[in-house]
Amino acid sequence: MTITLIRHTSVAVATGVCYGQSDVEVSSTFEAEAQVVYSKLQDRIFDAVYCSPFVRCRRLAGYCGFPDPILDHRLMELNFGAWEMKPWTAIKDPQLQRWFDNWMAEIPTEGESFRAMTSRVACFLEEVQKLKLQHVAIFTHAGVIRALGVITHEFKINQSFDYDIQYGDVKQINIS
Repeated sequence: MTITLIRHTSVAVATGVCYGQSDVEVSSTFEAEAQVVYSKLQDRIFDAVYCSPFVRCRRLAGYCGFPDPILDHRLMELNFGAWEMKPWTAIKDPQLQRWFDNWMAEIPTEGESFRAMTSRVACFLEEVQKLKLQHVAIFTHAGVIRALGVITHEFKINQSFDYDIQYGDVKQINIS
């Protein structure tokens, strides 16, 4: 199976603000960014198109010609809990440093760990693999793309944040 991973375009959130599972709007540059993504996808045919339920992913999927993707909550970004919509520099929670030191296992206050997110993404992937599809598209988030990279052995978990994923990136992985 071939999986085309599409990260949402930039968002209308100030730089340095934590917004994982906050359902934020796309930026004012959406149309120009989405056109670039569309041009990368226009000749591809997918057996199924999946999407995070957040507006930043749904809107991009619609712009790219997929107005009714299959929405799946397991494709949501990491839940940063109490830190959501706060500037990273304004978070005074002592758990923040523990999370920075061990983001693979530590849990943001009232949120989820990267390992927990990877587990929910793995459940999604197992379910999709049972469908025996040839080529699927997934409109999602950087964290989910990193989790899929770990699950499919593209890289090790401790290398996840070294894997560069820009807004509007289109990446492809093959699973045998």
